[in-house]
Amino acid sequence: MAQHVSLITLSVADLARSRRFYGEGFGWVPVFENDEVLFYQMNGFVLGLWLGAPFNADLRREDGASSGFALAHNVGGRDEVDALLAHLSAHGGHVLRPADAPPHGGWRGYVADPDGHAWEIAWNPAWKVDAEGRVTFGV
Repeated sequence: MAQHVSLITLSVADLARSRRFYGEGFGWVPVFENDEVLFYQMNGFVLGLWLGAPFNADLRREDGASSGFALAHNVGGRDEVDALLAHLSAHGGHVLRPADAPPHGGWRGYVADPDGHAWEIAWNPAWKVDAEGRVTFGV
């Protein structure tokens, strides 16, 4: 089986609020949207933001429960981490952990989107980020 991720879907409470955070915060533009879902073409996969009730109905999961996880957005330098955390905070995000140096090196902080989904904003000098945002582990 191929080792890849095709789609990540996040449950959201308010599409307009999420569109503002992802659009004005990260600068991303949806490739599709309707009254229930937004899709963003990423570098090799699609990110979906789906209103909670329709998403849970599609999952056949009444409680809407999910496991803990964090998504990550790697950047090219340490200063970019602090700048992006501040920018996302100004566009509806909530800083969960200010940037600092993790034990494995680099610089990272965590921000939650308006629905509480955690995003790690990170720079790791041992990882290459190409012009399309693709990360190569341990270069």
